[in-house]
Amino acid sequence: MEDVSYEFESKFNKKYSLVARRIIHLLSENSRASNTDIAKKMGITRQAVAKRLKRLEKEFGINYTLELNEEALGLAHPHIIMVKFGKKPNYEEVKKLFLESPIPQFVASIKGSHDLIIYANSASRSEYAHWDKRMQALLSSYEVSWYSSEIAHTQLGYFPLRNEIIDKTKIDDRHKEIIKLLNMDSRASFLEMAKKLHVRFHVMVYNFKKLLKTDYIRKFTITEKPIKNTVVMYYFAKLTLTNLFARSAATARKALIYDDEYPIVSRYLFCSQLIGTGDFFVLGVFDNRKIGYSRGILHYKNAMETQKVKIGYGVLDKVLVGRMPLRSIDNRREYRVLEWAQE
Repeated sequence: MEDVSYEFESKFNKKYSLVARRIIHLLSENSRASNTDIAKKMGITRQAVAKRLKRLEKEFGINYTLELNEEALGLAHPHIIMVKFGKKPNYEEVKKLFLESPIPQFVASIKGSHDLIIYANSASRSEYAHWDKRMQALLSSYEVSWYSSEIAHTQLGYFPLRNEIIDKTKIDDRHKEIIKLLNMDSRASFLEMAKKLHVRFHVMVYNFKKLLKTDYIRKFTITEKPIKNTVVMYYFAKLTLTNLFARSAATARKALIYDDEYPIVSRYLFCSQLIGTGDFFVLGVFDNRKIGYSRGILHYKNAMETQKVKIGYGVLDKVLVGRMPLRSIDNRREYRVLEWAQE
């Protein structure tokens, strides 16, 4: 097997100063960090941070949000769905159909082996099954082929949840309302949240501290708008496993944890093991399609050549529902499987 190098610096990261990259990275790791805290970590003034952050917010469309513990919220049935249409759809109509339900958290049109990527979650298998069958029926006029896989293990990343599904959870109403506010602006001050929730300041602080003692929030983080001159690519793999799988998987995983120092956007945004029509799903950001194919998809194909891999891939075109999980985190630390090097 020819080794494909996975250590390379993205051109779009080279365009930005280390100061800008570090600010975005720190906010991705903790969006509630104050300008003073960021300034101390970077060795610059608070005024310099505030001035640079204002420009970065505008340039990258930064949205302050949450990475939530879906299982703790009672949302324990996440799925990745790949869709192929036999007839060209009206995507505005498709968008409306998905927005009618709180179950789909992310829907994007794509160009490649499929036409849609969907990330969905629900409180029960029966609820998901009902929605799954209903959506296939609603899309049947487009001759839909629907490939649904349950996420067995999320190894890296997340998809931001919509407030519509948070509203359906059975958690304490006070926690629910605070989470919904933070989901739309995780940098909001206690005073701002108190006014919106019509409570006194000290009540807001008390409830916020109680919320932090729960397992509902994994991270205060950010999302960014897509960066110009980059592509977001996916691959969706089905494997016929052999006894060499552990070694092949360890080789494939190496690409997922290497990245530039303090990237504007992490190279890999989401990867998960699946059960169903697919076995593995990955979402990543690259300078162009050629690099995405050679450094991501081809690397995975080569690593998995002993597993008789069938792989679909392509480029994300337009987000129809939800938000793209673009941010800057430490993938080496975040990756859920830590023992890959020992396999």
